[in-house]
Amino acid sequence: MRITWLGHGSFRIEIGGQTLLIDPWLTGNPMLAEDQHDAATKGASHILLTHAHFDHVADVLRLAKRDGVTVVGQYDLLSHWESAENIEVIGFNKGGTVALGDVAVTMVHAVHSSSFGTDAGPSVPGTECGYMITGEGHTIYVSGDTDVMADMGVFNALHQPDIGILCAGGHFTMDMRRAAYAAKTFFDFKTVIPCHYRTFPILEQSAAALIDALPGVDVIEPEVLQPIEL
Repeated sequence: MRITWLGHGSFRIEIGGQTLLIDPWLTGNPMLAEDQHDAATKGASHILLTHAHFDHVADVLRLAKRDGVTVVGQYDLLSHWESAENIEVIGFNKGGTVALGDVAVTMVHAVHSSSFGTDAGPSVPGTECGYMITGEGHTIYVSGDTDVMADMGVFNALHQPDIGILCAGGHFTMDMRRAAYAAKTFFDFKTVIPCHYRTFPILEQSAAALIDALPGVDVIEPEVLQPIEL
């Protein structure tokens, strides 16, 4: 299994014969050079969308149309896109599980917001979410954009994720201290990968506080387009 950071909250996960793009933000992503875009998306089988903010959704429709990638996410928005944009989708909702080949994906709750701008003002297409991704003997918790929440205890009891991809940049999501609290209080991760940080000056620039707070956990500070093999 290979997990590759594309900067910010975007990832490429190769697992169980599938290549999953999580919230692929390419256009305008200051951490991903334009000449890296093709390598980031090559061979993608599915896009998993956690919510509709621009830094998560900006390239979804373009990639779905250009490359024929199936978009996986909340039913409300995806059923509209299926008819209006003529793309392949798998729409479901929180608590539901879908099979992507040999990979099981369960949608779980998150605490954030979800909208994008229109000429008439903000549109709110569904709500924010995270995912449990199970394959190759691992379960990955992709938090999406969220704060700490007691629901995480339920997630761990039901799924026992060994890998956590946690937003940790602060300001818009939980910061390193709060992400560490979530990991210690609710989960038993073997590996933690922080994200949604370093992109802008307003966000945290280092995962040192997360590393220091989680002795015994392999906290990996990812580098863009450098695969993490687990």
